[in-house]
Amino acid sequence: MTLLPTPRLIPALEATVSIGLPLDLGRVDGALRRFVPITGGHVEGPRFSGEILPGGGDWQTWRGDGTLDVVARYTLRADDGAIVSVFNTGYRRASPEIADRIAAGEEVDPARYYFRTTPRFEVASGSPHGWLAETVFVATAARYLDRVVLSIFAVD
Repeated sequence: MTLLPTPRLIPALEATVSIGLPLDLGRVDGALRRFVPITGGHVEGPRFSGEILPGGGDWQTWRGDGTLDVVARYTLRADDGAIVSVFNTGYRRASPEIADRIAAGEEVDPARYYFRTTPRFEVASGSPHGWLAETVFVATAARYLDRVVLSIFAVD
């Protein structure tokens, strides 16, 4: 058996995503659905920095077992003016007590719940930011009343 190299995680970006109030869509196919508007924010890293543009959103599905499926789409404008599209999926899982505290707007230590995502980026052909579209990323996240904070790592 060939032993393949173990991937390393390299810090790539820190993002603060400003969010609005959730809109409950009700039950769809037995699961509670809601939409959380993305109102802005910023992203910083050694190779990329810019702003998060308003107009995106996070479509969420509560499974009923304490797990929240998240599917977010939003747009970045790099400091050099380049536009980058983000598609970010993942899971947030917490005990009922912790989930209630987060929903109430309480700041909860992110170590008390699981919140991981896999952001994907789309950039224009020939963009100096092409590496974003050619790299696998994983992120840890924390949810606060008015924002989500992501530490995004490139998988080497």
